[in-house]
Amino acid sequence: MKILITDIHHGNGGGHATYIMSLLRGLPGHYDITVAAPASGRLFRYASHAGRGRVMPALYSSRIASLAQEVVRLRAFLVRERYDLVHVNASADHRHVMLASMGLRRPPKIVWTKHNLKPVASVGHRLRANLGTDAVIAVSDYVKRMLEDSVYGARPIHVVRHGIDVAAFRPVDPDEKRRLRRLLLGDIPDDTLVLGSTAGTDLEKGWLDLAAAVAGLSPLEQSRIVVVVAGDPPPAHLLRRLADTGIRARVHFTGLVDDIRGVLGASDIGFVLSYSESLSYACRESLACGLPTLITDVGGLPENLSHGREGWIVPVRNVPAIQAVLRDVLSNPQRVLPMGLAARRHSERDFCPHAFIERTIAVYESVRSAPSAAALYNKAHDPYTHVPPSR
Repeated sequence: MKILITDIHHGNGGGHATYIMSLLRGLPGHYDITVAAPASGRLFRYASHAGRGRVMPALYSSRIASLAQEVVRLRAFLVRERYDLVHVNASADHRHVMLASMGLRRPPKIVWTKHNLKPVASVGHRLRANLGTDAVIAVSDYVKRMLEDSVYGARPIHVVRHGIDVAAFRPVDPDEKRRLRRLLLGDIPDDTLVLGSTAGTDLEKGWLDLAAAVAGLSPLEQSRIVVVVAGDPPPAHLLRRLADTGIRARVHFTGLVDDIRGVLGASDIGFVLSYSESLSYACRESLACGLPTLITDVGGLPENLSHGREGWIVPVRNVPAIQAVLRDVLSNPQRVLPMGLAARRHSERDFCPHAFIERTIAVYESVRSAPSAAALYNKAHDPYTHVPPSR
């Protein structure tokens, strides 16, 4: 099968980049794969060094003049390359592929992965659902329910949760943890509780709520906590809000790191306190590294763990609830180790990358022999289709 995988991100790309790299690493060698993404993005850089398939620069603009030129180029590319399937990962690339496929004699099948919880009620979604979607991958049960109540409800919707390389993301031994802490944080007391997140520094990732919870603790309790956040440097207005909490010195920003395992290895507890989340690679990677993980009760996040066993689930934006967890851990630090072991066992059992690949392949194969949405549209609008036979 010849597959084109598209992505829109110019910068970090977050979970999209991780998702597509997981496909590149896991899909069998007999799949002929091309990745089309902006050359300025992290995915383009990673995929270019993956040694798998082709990687080509592509843009998915919204401005009409640029959009038209890009769609024309993409259409010519699809005609020349004759892809069996295009796997799209956002609205803009989905739109471009739909427009480029319309009217083709042999349009590719289009599979769309819904990665987020953004609404799907727009006119654009209605068009893409009817004219440019042969199957949808939902990354959680929550996302599937959301799609079933939308214009995509008439399309096949498959739940395929993220797979994690549990051989790469694994707990570190105590000596390695101490080494990673010294590299990241310098000399800190051994009993310091390090809470780490690789979910990013956007406000919606909730790290300021954790900072507010720490700020509400006693000075002695605060002195036992360090918060580590990996991702793009936060903007000045968020740093000012952090400074207002009075605990700026207790929060360490790593910047963007290519290998987040060092951040997780230095941590005792992971956290993903998002305001909106479809599933979260950051949560799954944290659990795989043997970190009990603190999450919010939004979207598909609670599908990652059981409260009190592999971590904690708190109401979104609820600082007192976060604070209660911190106080409990500080007063019962012996709880962390067994919860971390449970997190690791859970990851080994349920986050298997092979299952992720097998289920994705099953989606690809399910649309392979069926008429594509674009082909059905083309047939319905062919002026010769409904011409009565001559007598």
